[in-house]
Amino acid sequence: MAIPDSIYAERFTENEMGHRLELWQVLCRHWWPRYFPPDARTLDLGAGYCEFINSIGAREKHAIDKNPELPRYARPDVNCVVGDFETGLRQFSDNSLDRIMASNVFEHLPDRDTLFRCLAESLRVLAPGGKIIVMQPNIAAVKEKFYDFADHLLPLTEKGMAEALRVSGFEMQEVRARFLPYTTKSRYPKWRCLVRLYLLFPPAHWLLGAQMLLVGRKPAAGAAK
Repeated sequence: MAIPDSIYAERFTENEMGHRLELWQVLCRHWWPRYFPPDARTLDLGAGYCEFINSIGAREKHAIDKNPELPRYARPDVNCVVGDFETGLRQFSDNSLDRIMASNVFEHLPDRDTLFRCLAESLRVLAPGGKIIVMQPNIAAVKEKFYDFADHLLPLTEKGMAEALRVSGFEMQEVRARFLPYTTKSRYPKWRCLVRLYLLFPPAHWLLGAQMLLVGRKPAAGAAK
């Protein structure tokens, strides 16, 4: 039986959804621009409620999610593809994207074979020099709390995720074991000013962070393999 889409509506209250949106707006203003240039063709893989793709600056905006209500959450300038990650990625031609955001995506995959197929498709659709940015729970940090959410299936550490990216053909540019707190339902800085201060103070990442952050780059055309 497939995990019902209603699980996400059940998980977050209206107030928590507001905090999530504020968090992403601060991130998209003060953190993500270093990874996502405004002229990039950007894909939000597993876009959910589209907090990221609606808020980030980009020349082209694309979103993939299996939720049939995806277009309702996306702004008009976002091209929506409804389907699972593999099927959605196949809708894009080779070298047609510059950036892929995969935030809290891969822990929902059923197995590692599916992960490697998603990474292979991601590499294919990215232009040479394009990047995938991965943010997700680090099992080494969250431990058994990883399974507090019924749809969390694939646990990985930052080392395992980095290895998966490397063997899939990506060059690793950044590996952070701890970045943001595990979940917006936990105790974390929720107000805009506190979120910004948190981002500016790396020791807080090690104290409160439980999500990894990795950046993989598709080798430039003609680069040695």
